[in-house]
Order: sequence, then C-alpha cells, then structure tokens
Amino acid sequence: MSGASGRRLFFALWPDEAQRAALVEATGETVRGCGGRPVPESSLHVTLAFLGSVPGPRLADLGDLAQRTAATFPGDALPLGIALQGFEYWAKPQVLAVLERGAPADLAPTSGASQLACALTTTAVAAGFSPDLKPFHAHVTVARKVARAPQLRDMPEVRWRFDSFALLESRTLPEGPVYSVVGSYLLGSAEKVRT
Repeated sequence: MSGASGRRLFFALWPDEAQRAALVEATGETVRGCGGRPVPESSLHVTLAFLGSVPGPRLADLGDLAQRTAATFPGDALPLGIALQGFEYWAKPQVLAVLERGAPADLAPTSGASQLACALTTTAVAAGFSPDLKPFHAHVTVARKVARAPQLRDMPEVRWRFDSFALLESRTLPEGPVYSVVGSYLLGSAEKVRT
C-alpha cells in the first residue's frame, strides 16, 4: 500500500495483452473448475524480485538500479523466453500456478529469466533494499483462494517472450491485489521505456 510505511513493490516480467490472452485460453477450463478466484487477465505476470514495502524517497534509487541492470544485461540472452506448460497447486498460500517446464530451442535459455531475477535481487540487496531471497522459479499465479487440490489437466504450452521488465506496485483491495506499472526497462539499453 502507499503511505508513510512505503509502497509495496516488485520487479516482474509484464506480458502484453496477447500473451495474457493465450495463457487464459490455455488454462481456462482448469481455472474455472478449481473452485478458487481467477486472477484477472490484466494482472498475470512473472515475479522476478519481490521488494516488499519501499519508502517513497527510495523509489528513484530503485529506478536507477533497474536502469543499470537493464543496460548491462547480456544481449545474447534476449529475448527472454518463458515456456509455460504445467499446473501446480500450492496448498499453504492456496494458489494454482502455471510453471515453466524447460525452454524451446528458439528461445534464449531458461536461465535468462533466472539470470535477470538474480541480478535484480543482488543489486537490490547491495543498494540496501530487502528483497525476498527465495530462489527464483518462473511461474504465473492463475487462481487464488483455492481451498483444495483441483484436478490438474494437461495444458498446451504457452510461450511468452520479453525484451524488458517492469517495476510494479501492488495494492490490496477487497477484491484482491491490483498492480500498476511504476516503470518499464528495456533490456540491453540504458533507456527506461516508460513511467
């Protein structure tokens, strides 16, 4: 939430509308049958580094470290590719997620997204932020408040490609989390795409 305590921020791979629509099409039947609350299509993303509550005055520092990370990201790892093709149910947080299961040969190695997540986390720690240090596993949460394990069906592979990443703010409303883009950073470039 915004306010005196700070803004709840995270870095993510933020897909375009067509990429999100392809995932919704591929997962729709399982999501509808899981008994949980579907994540709105406009909120689907891959979290790279969760930063937690960040004081407003530190936002410029985050933008600077994001631009440095984007500018130094190796071009041979682009585009970043995520091949989503398997469901998993996580009981404790009560979520249904779609996971990455390897990467097709025509996309950069799976390690590209992992490499970016690691770089952002390491740089954030060095700058005095306190990101979540759990190992990165590319996944997209597709349903929340799933009380019991659903029947997990096969799904067609959905490929997402990225040449940028975003800094997002998360606000919690009664109907669930709402995300807004704070900044977007083009990989391999010193320029910020938009704010």
